[in-house]
Amino acid sequence: MASTFSNTGLELIATGEQSGTWGTTTNENWELIEEMVAGVVSISLSSTTYTLTTTDGASSNGRHAVIVFTGSPGGTCTVTVSPNNMQKVYFIVNNSDETVTLSQGSGANVSVSASKTKVVYCDGAGAGAAVVDLTTTLADLGITATAAELNILDGVTSTTAELNILDGVTSTTAELNILDGVTATAAELNILDGVTATATELNLLDGVTATTAELNYVDGVTSSIQTQLDAKVAKTSSTGSAVLPAGTTAERDGSPSAGYLRWNSDDTSAEVYDGSAWAAVGGGNTTDEGLYEMANTISANYTITSGNNAMSAGPITVASGVSVSVPTGSRWVIV
Repeated sequence: MASTFSNTGLELIATGEQSGTWGTTTNENWELIEEMVAGVVSISLSSTTYTLTTTDGASSNGRHAVIVFTGSPGGTCTVTVSPNNMQKVYFIVNNSDETVTLSQGSGANVSVSASKTKVVYCDGAGAGAAVVDLTTTLADLGITATAAELNILDGVTSTTAELNILDGVTSTTAELNILDGVTATAAELNILDGVTATATELNLLDGVTATTAELNYVDGVTSSIQTQLDAKVAKTSSTGSAVLPAGTTAERDGSPSAGYLRWNSDDTSAEVYDGSAWAAVGGGNTTDEGLYEMANTISANYTITSGNNAMSAGPITVASGVSVSVPTGSRWVIV
């Protein structure tokens, strides 16, 4: 009875065959097994088709465990595994410049892109044989992120603790992009820790160039925008009075501008700066009895408006260094 061959091309010596040469055949089989288990072969592709053949009883490209494809096939290269009844696991390394598609029969095929590596299994089912991809993918691990999404983390140096700050965050990509290019320190960003302000309130900061003292106004703020505006103008209530800056004569602004308004605590009256001097608003104040009161000391330079007259109730004291100017044609009457 003559020797036969297995599906992987190993010679099966029949009983009583190869007397005296049995050892040689056996050694050759071991070498073929070694090729099948650990062999590496490089195959240069030069066209769009190639047959990866395993030859009975002889060393052949198709028997190797690791197949390295190189070359320029000029397009996607279909590599047909032969014979189609051989079951085999291949480690495919595609170093060519085109996609390599592995096929064994009319069943499923596996494509390996240029510069990629895959582990495939040929099921040896004959004419209907299929090639199965055994490579573990991100989808196999339950990861649904795209490569572009995962690349967002490329180069990130944040620690686990820092990344965990985002744990449970439901912000949109657009909202998170607000931080794009931010150069604030961790201490500066921590000012927002625990803030419960609404999105509308936080949007007030859009484009703000205010200083840190000004920005600290929002520290801990949970009120509405209207309440914040009320506080800015120092209203006593929504229908009440506005509180004027108050101080003594000596505490007036060093370089006032026309229109500045304040309460003079020395004269107990409101005063306004007309562009050249401070003047009492209305000249004084009233009491509940219908009397009109005014200060008895003139503490700032004053010029009566040309064409107008002025009247004061004496005695009147003009402070040292202060003058009252009366234009030609005008009169100042003290009673």
